[in-house]
Amino acid sequence: MTTIRVLIADDQMMVRQGFTVLLNAEPGIEVVGQAVDGLDAVAKVAELAPDVVLMDIRMPALGGIEATRRITGPAGATVKVLVLTTFDLDEYVYEALRAGASGFLLKDASAAELAQAVRVVAAGDALLAPNITKRLIAEFSRMTGAPRTPLKDRVGDLTERETEVLSLIAQGLSNAEIAERLVVAEQTVKTHVSRILVKLGLRDRTQAAVFAYETGLVRPAGY
Repeated sequence: MTTIRVLIADDQMMVRQGFTVLLNAEPGIEVVGQAVDGLDAVAKVAELAPDVVLMDIRMPALGGIEATRRITGPAGATVKVLVLTTFDLDEYVYEALRAGASGFLLKDASAAELAQAVRVVAAGDALLAPNITKRLIAEFSRMTGAPRTPLKDRVGDLTERETEVLSLIAQGLSNAEIAERLVVAEQTVKTHVSRILVKLGLRDRTQAAVFAYETGLVRPAGY
């Protein structure tokens, strides 16, 4: 089993220590470092090369959103960022997703939820908490106005089937659920997803869902 290396970035020592204890007790997960703010997180990622960063949004020196952008922005960056928040409909969380975060987690999550979130984000093969994430993306997509033309143009690079798969990803469906919906093999869906991410220059399924809402490919409920 490959060990998932985790960095915890939060300005509250009790949060860092608590999450460290919880995660180190989980098989296949190791906390390799802690960061006290965004600048420290960026430096520690370069130094320690973690697989996943648990990133608080509101921190001194450099906030979690800009830290996420700096960490995930460089070409070839593979580290995944999991945003920590105190409530699920937080405008800053949506901005963090747009900045490159792969998902988010409430700070009052249980040990099992925390470990599962880290594993899901590290794997990059499913949205984290699909129902909540989908609701958050939909809620703040309403605030962004009309789809931006450059993004809409990029959808044209996809085949009809790839566009259909992208729409289903944004609706929170897993690969298995998409395969059942389209009556194809799950491996075929995985191939489509990989091609979608490459063609659109996206990091993972969370970024694909954000893209689908922002281009208007998927409309928030009621709109």
